[in-house]
Amino acid sequence: MSTELPAVAPEVLAEAVEGLTARLRKKLDAAIESCGEGATREADGSVTVRFGEDAVVTLTPGPEGTVTRAEQAVCSCLLAPRCLHRTAVLGAAPLADAPLDPDPSPDAERPAPVAEPLPVPGGAQPEGVGEGPSAPEPPQTFRGPGEPEPSQAPQRSPERPPVGGSPAAEPARVPGASRAPGTPHDPGDPAAPEAPVPAKRLTAAQVDAAAALWQAAAEALAAGVTAGGAVVQAELLRAAHTARLAGLPAAEAAALRVVRGLRAARERRAGQRLADLTGVFRALLHTTALLAAGSADPALTGTSRRAYTPGGSLQVYGLCREPVLSATGYGGVVTHLLAPDGAHYSVADVRPGGLARARGAGSATVALGGATLDHAGLARGGLRIVGATVSPEGRLGAGRSVRATPLRGASWTGEPAAALFARPAAEAVAGQLAAGSDESAPTLLGCDVTVVGAAGEHLVVRELREDAPLLRLLPAHPHPELPHAENLRRLARHPGLALRVLGRPDLDRAATLRPLAVGPVPGAEYTLRLPEEWLGRADLGYDRLQGAHFPHPSTTPAPAPAAAPDLPDPLADSPLWRTRRLLETGIAGGRRAVAEAARADGPVAAYGPLRRAGLTAAAELASALAAEADRRPRDAFGRLCDPSADGYARAWLAAATHLAAAERLLVAASWAATR
Repeated sequence: MSTELPAVAPEVLAEAVEGLTARLRKKLDAAIESCGEGATREADGSVTVRFGEDAVVTLTPGPEGTVTRAEQAVCSCLLAPRCLHRTAVLGAAPLADAPLDPDPSPDAERPAPVAEPLPVPGGAQPEGVGEGPSAPEPPQTFRGPGEPEPSQAPQRSPERPPVGGSPAAEPARVPGASRAPGTPHDPGDPAAPEAPVPAKRLTAAQVDAAAALWQAAAEALAAGVTAGGAVVQAELLRAAHTARLAGLPAAEAAALRVVRGLRAARERRAGQRLADLTGVFRALLHTTALLAAGSADPALTGTSRRAYTPGGSLQVYGLCREPVLSATGYGGVVTHLLAPDGAHYSVADVRPGGLARARGAGSATVALGGATLDHAGLARGGLRIVGATVSPEGRLGAGRSVRATPLRGASWTGEPAAALFARPAAEAVAGQLAAGSDESAPTLLGCDVTVVGAAGEHLVVRELREDAPLLRLLPAHPHPELPHAENLRRLARHPGLALRVLGRPDLDRAATLRPLAVGPVPGAEYTLRLPEEWLGRADLGYDRLQGAHFPHPSTTPAPAPAAAPDLPDPLADSPLWRTRRLLETGIAGGRRAVAEAARADGPVAAYGPLRRAGLTAAAELASALAAEADRRPRDAFGRLCDPSADGYARAWLAAATHLAAAERLLVAASWAATR
């Protein structure tokens, strides 16, 4: 597809698809595949696409560069606006992100420039949503929206609140309770409150919107990638728009990730993985199922704009810079900061521009309180901030009342950064797996390692402590124009090299760390020799390691064990791959593909190894999914009819949730295992 087409609001595309006749809908996918090739940009900023001699579609984006209204897309044919040409062009254009709500008042604090939620670098999830641990839930907890309750109310699981989100089922928020690092106190909260605050309930409109989005997601899951064309995607987009209007932005964002994943899989884009699409489908179904059941958890409802609250006076020191490059054309940088009390903060500068923006933003000026630093200087310097505004994630805002003064930077060998490298990596990862969520990226962790060598696409290292496991280092972002991969290849040429690594653990892989910056190990002879102006660390996404940065050849390297040709991987060695393959088969081919795969393998051959390995719950859930996929009900006259997608979606979600929890346990064990 042409990259010249402007982004289109999801509701505009959904409305255009709904206006087509059934005959034209059957031709829509074929029309989308070819309509973007002839796009041309006019002098007035509009984009035109010609269909033969009689039809020309013109897209006129607004000041923000997106098509947000139906009248901004016109066609010259006689059937317009309900024509195939106009709808095909809208379907070929990239999806625009949901607009942020306006500030509540003219004097509201405005955040630092960031155009969208930051994606997790190196991950394939475009909106920046990383995967976190999720507890296994029994299949019965995912009752489909609209299914009647049993006559006798069963014992409720603590993971599932009752319909209506009553205060008895929802954990009440206590003002002044513990918060994540970087989250400021609510100025209106007393120091030691006693009375709990009742949980907020969902409105009837929100429950109905969540139920409609669940149904659309279930239909898309049953169709799979092969049948999940423009019509299926439009139904998801319409339900997502309704969810946003009802005040459920998190559900809408999850639906947009699914639609983008379906598009990428159908177009066979490089880097698209079925495992990633499986994860976003699981997140969407999990969110909508709980919302439709009445859960009013703020993590499920979300917020349409990042809330910045007063943070008082702060003193922060730079850790490293991280390039950001999203699948939706955004690029920029995030500079990670650390306060003396160990709280993590960050300053982001992410805007449209793609790779060029990501590469150039590393030296762009920091738009925070009139500071004269650029991001390169802030990563190795510090700031004293007065009147700071902070988001719950630790993002620093750039309000009009914020004032910032540069400080001398702190090295990794001194406080507060030294505390990041004092804790064993296995303990840090175990804490993140226990306290993380599917909607947050893993926290940065540091460790001192010795380079073992290259093993396939990994750089194998061993932590510098007794009985430490082998760890895998993967590029934080695989784009070849970013220096992550090249820097790791240079490090792999020096076995025995001692390194201090700061990175983000990949919680979907066994003992895998995606490093953002490296530095020399204090007291080690065979380690990096970095320039003084780098302050003892190199940002792998911007700095390029050269020969002069490594020890002199005459220096005796530390003894390093040989890398095993086949590095143990508990995820790959576990029979859970059978469940994963079944789930991904459903994503690729839909419900029919799951039924055919289970029918061909047979229940004993397919799930017997799971039972023999003690994974009886995984075997039962996979068997239930296969049985539900192969179920064909009959109508009153005995004729076969299409089954409802609701039961299949519940069975798929139960198996996917259990698999995610089991794999996270294996990931946690891989960090502590000695090899």
